[in-house]
Amino acid sequence: MKNYRTPFLLVLIANIVLIAALASFWWRSHHSVTNVSAPAPAPAPPQEMTNPTAAPRSVATPLSPIQLSPERLQSIGVKFGVVELKHLNDTIRTTGTVAIDERRVSYVQTRISGHIEKVFADATYQYVKKGQPLFTLHSPELITAEREYLLARQNAQNLSQSSIPGVASGVSSLLDSSRERLAQWDIPPQEITRLETTGRVEDTLTIQSPVSGFITERTALPNMMVQLDTRLYTIADLSTVWVLAQIFQNDLGRIKAGSPATLTVDSYPGRVFRGRVDFIYPDVDLTTRTARARLVFQNSQLTLSPGMFVNVSVNVNMGTQLVIPLSGLLQSGTRQIVFVDLGSGYLEPREVQLGPQTNDGYIVLKGLKQGERIVTSANFLIDSESQLQAAIGSYVPPPPGAGGAAAMNSPAPQAAAQIEFSTQPSTPHKGTNLYRVKLPASDGSLLTGAQISVRSYMPAMQEMGMAAMNVVTPLAEKGSGIYESQVTLEGGGSWKISVTATKNGITLATKQLSLLVEGGM
Repeated sequence: MKNYRTPFLLVLIANIVLIAALASFWWRSHHSVTNVSAPAPAPAPPQEMTNPTAAPRSVATPLSPIQLSPERLQSIGVKFGVVELKHLNDTIRTTGTVAIDERRVSYVQTRISGHIEKVFADATYQYVKKGQPLFTLHSPELITAEREYLLARQNAQNLSQSSIPGVASGVSSLLDSSRERLAQWDIPPQEITRLETTGRVEDTLTIQSPVSGFITERTALPNMMVQLDTRLYTIADLSTVWVLAQIFQNDLGRIKAGSPATLTVDSYPGRVFRGRVDFIYPDVDLTTRTARARLVFQNSQLTLSPGMFVNVSVNVNMGTQLVIPLSGLLQSGTRQIVFVDLGSGYLEPREVQLGPQTNDGYIVLKGLKQGERIVTSANFLIDSESQLQAAIGSYVPPPPGAGGAAAMNSPAPQAAAQIEFSTQPSTPHKGTNLYRVKLPASDGSLLTGAQISVRSYMPAMQEMGMAAMNVVTPLAEKGSGIYESQVTLEGGGSWKISVTATKNGITLATKQLSLLVEGGM
């Protein structure tokens, strides 16, 4: 056995070394193939490129003061209003439902047990008057009490002159006790008077209505057993009714208890009911975001019925406030802009902070003073002019390219030039038009060999969903110092034109003007 142990160990060690070598060779080859076949990961694109659905950031359109001639103001229909200090009364209009005044609801119950024999008020929503018979009640307990009262009354009469000490006073006390028990059972005084007058006990007691109104609930039926806690009738007095109006939560800060209110209903056209706000419920409906306001209205003629749908107007006293006309506001994105008249046709765009809208206009919280004049018509056109002025004021013609350095050594231009700009047709329209430029020098000659660039710009109108339009048109020389080219204008309105003339990299002249283009947007 010893002779075989040594060779066996040698063979085992050789096999282990061979297996390890094969494993190392396989791992290196696989790792090499993987590294060659797998391409290097591309650099991650910028975050802005990987999120194309992200909403663009809102950038406020710059505005610039402008000055317009009286003719221009008249041609575009500009009107002005004044910032005034007014005592404001606003109106909140909403809808509501007529309801029963809970403070005018009465229940009919008895304080003695028995059973009903006859029912006189036998229909729901039957109108009953105060003191009108409702039903008759037979009560053995009441009959016994009345007999005891008559007996006590007779004994009091017989023993009132008794000479025995304490007898007269005891009989009188017993009579008072019997009468007090009848009163505690709510027996009508006229029934007690009848009992004393006739000296006869009736088998039934007539129960009368305690109030005037409509029967909204009835459980009283003939031969019905009545206990002390049995509710037999519910009677509602509709001479005064509630109206439950829906008030949006934005108006809750303005409405107060005691505010006057009016009501109209389609059933009575032309008729106005007057009432007041009585209470505002302290909860808001999660679905409609409205709160209930309880209004009280007189209804002596019973024209308003519970459940009726009505139109409600609540008058709100807002005190003395600084106000601008409704047409004076230009809502520009998230900004509130007005154009202030500074005189001589000079209009300044000003961002303001406004409060709620009322019947007389917008309440001014910040940005304006009493007596200032603001634009109240043609606001969109003024806004367009202001944006154009801001855009052109910040526009700088691009510097010359590589020829700029050479232009420093080039000879000066032949003469200073002026720009004469015209269009064909003379009043341009939406679509294709012809731009024409002449370059007369100071000596009257026309300059040739110049490069003419015309930039046509109209700013964005976010309120109308229109993006900004910017068209740069190079003009070709047609000979004799005349430069022309066709341009396509995508919309009508007021365009700002900027003309630049250069020669040998040197700017000869620039000109800026407004161009009114016919046609719709």
